[in-house]
Amino acid sequence: MNIFFPQWQGSGTGISIKDGAKTVFDYIKDDIVSIPLSEKPLELQQNINGHSTLLEQLNRFKDFLVKEQPKTLHTIGGDCGLEIVPVSYLAEKHENLGVIWFDAHADINLPEESQSHNFHGMPLRTLLGEGNDELKDLLFTQITPSQIHYIGLRSIDAAEQDRINKDHIYAPLTLDISHLIKTLKEKNITTLYVHFDVDCLDPNSYKSAYFNVNNGITTNEAEHYLRELKANFKVVGTSILESVAMDEDQLQPIKKIIDLLFNE
Repeated sequence: MNIFFPQWQGSGTGISIKDGAKTVFDYIKDDIVSIPLSEKPLELQQNINGHSTLLEQLNRFKDFLVKEQPKTLHTIGGDCGLEIVPVSYLAEKHENLGVIWFDAHADINLPEESQSHNFHGMPLRTLLGEGNDELKDLLFTQITPSQIHYIGLRSIDAAEQDRINKDHIYAPLTLDISHLIKTLKEKNITTLYVHFDVDCLDPNSYKSAYFNVNNGITTNEAEHYLRELKANFKVVGTSILESVAMDEDQLQPIKKIIDLLFNE
């Protein structure tokens, strides 16, 4: 099932993420279910910007999945905070789901550790069952640190690095896709969720990310990694997140990536 959920409030002020999601929506076009967003104003509550707004619309996403029970999920977003719903939903359905996190950022802060207080920097910590109680209550189930595997990670807060080190989360500075595949198989992982925040890409390959971070992976590398993962594992969920391309021309460099993420 393809979902359009252009949540931007987890980024604080990044409403351009909503418009960028619509550009991806217009490119994919067919058979997409839209989840409405909240109209509440953003307020800082419990160390999280837009806390009540996020609760309302993420509850809406969760209720939809409970009702419809899709077997696969492909989400056009939106900010990274939305991932607590689809990842936990599929983790409940698939034991030992591998979570592949294409992202320049670790997204594993606690609310009290975050300098920005933006929830898009907290979804993995929430999925681990830590952090804000009300947002944790949205989870279908928790995941474990051994299920997380980063690609393109290079902008990490000190507290996040401590959390990664504590449980030896898979976070190589340079990815060897053969090593990742071997690692996943050694963990007896057979199904994957692929989170794709476009800021994993180097700005020389794709400039229309909400946060551009130098020294990322290229679009060609990303395409290769996705092909290899799909060839070796069953991919049951994907996302494309935090793109701010305003038209199809700006989206051009990642069209093959979107096709790989959304074509089963």
